Amino acid sequence: MTLVVDNKWGSESQPGPRHVAIIMDGNGRWAAERRLPRVEGHRRGVEAVRRTVEASKELGVTHLTLFSFSSENWSRPVEEINDLFGLLRRFIRRDLADLHKNGVRIRIIGSRAELDSDIQRMLDDAVELTKENTALNLTIAFNYGARDEIARAAARMAEAVKNGNLAPEDMTEECFASYLDTSGLPDPDLLIRTSGELRLSNFLLWQLAYAEFVFVDTYWPDFNKADYEEAIAEFQRRNRRFGGRNVRSTA
Repeated sequence: MTLVVDNKWGSESQPGPRHVAIIMDGNGRWAAERRLPRVEGHRRGVEAVRRTVEASKELGVTHLTLFSFSSENWSRPVEEINDLFGLLRRFIRRDLADLHKNGVRIRIIGSRAELDSDIQRMLDDAVELTKENTALNLTIAFNYGARDEIARAAARMAEAVKNGNLAPEDMTEECFASYLDTSGLPDPDLLIRTSGELRLSNFLLWQLAYAEFVFVDTYWPDFNKADYEEAIAEFQRRNRRFGGRNVRSTA
């Protein structure tokens, strides 16, 4: 399907999404159906990340957030967790220079508490190196859980009140959002989840309040630009009212 890019409200299609969030699901099932080890599915998933970053820039997406490693993933077998961390190390060493050269700014959200010190340093270095880039804002949710994020934000806000730096009457939605890991980022316009699963899995529960959800059957390792274009085309067919009237209605 041809992607319609339109930057004016009131025409036949709404503008494409500025911020896309993706739950990258299906690596394990992709590998199992091919009788391959799960790590091969994760390797192919990294290739899909590269394709999606490039396609985002081509499709006019300015913010891309990827659910890379959930705080619940620690319950997986140790061997698989080690494989995932190994892939992360290789991804940063291999791809960071190219991402920086292509103007991608990297941001990491999630808890750092359980991460090895070398992983923390690599993530910090990636953020520092790319902080002035403007071509695409790539946020990676790593060791992330939305409930944990909200709890940590509430704790920080309570501490600010306790220390006299925040008045209770100033505790608005906007104020609370400033304590979240995503502070300063626009909320996602579109959420894509691959593999056919129909749930959020504790991802960006606060930020996705008014996002459009598109669920695709494709496993993440096979997700390509055509799938991305179709998801955006579906987004453009939606009528986003944000709780108000039909913005396309002339009645």
